[in-house]
Amino acid sequence: MPRTVLAYEAPDISALARTLRDGIAALDRAPGHVELLNLLARGAGFRNFQHLRADAQARDRLSQSPMAPALPPDHARCEKALRLFDVEGRLLRWPKKRNQQVLCLWLLWSRLPSGVSFPERRMNELLNEQHTFGDYALLRRELVELGLFRRTPDGRDYGRIEREPPPEMAKLASLLRQRTLAPSAG
Repeated sequence: MPRTVLAYEAPDISALARTLRDGIAALDRAPGHVELLNLLARGAGFRNFQHLRADAQARDRLSQSPMAPALPPDHARCEKALRLFDVEGRLLRWPKKRNQQVLCLWLLWSRLPSGVSFPERRMNELLNEQHTFGDYALLRRELVELGLFRRTPDGRDYGRIEREPPPEMAKLASLLRQRTLAPSAG
């Protein structure tokens, strides 16, 4: 029978250490394999190892389901992207790293009108309102290449393509709103 590999994560390493210390201290001998698995599982918030394994298997089945819950946002990625925006929420510069570029494009996508078509000139105006480095053509081209906007073959008409954004987009938008609404220090 093949061994099932389970990822392990404890929300609080201090609580994990206390659980292990107390569990081992309660024994009059070194814990066996199953006892140690149960202690580790309890330290991560589960009743025992069987509960941890059942939870992991259920999460795996759900992730393969078409109605799988969204993954949590990558907070470090959002924090890095936040530095690319001014206090008014405009993109200050084009990021060097592709994953940051994509996240910034998603944020711009979320701020542009949906369900309408508009001419190239209006697209340029909308993009100019969202950045400070003066290259609306780069942003327009990247939005189309990423599949977030469609344009007619002659390039005269643009429209937003509705897609499911990554979880980081909502987190970044929330961080920008908080920063914009925060009273300025000084």
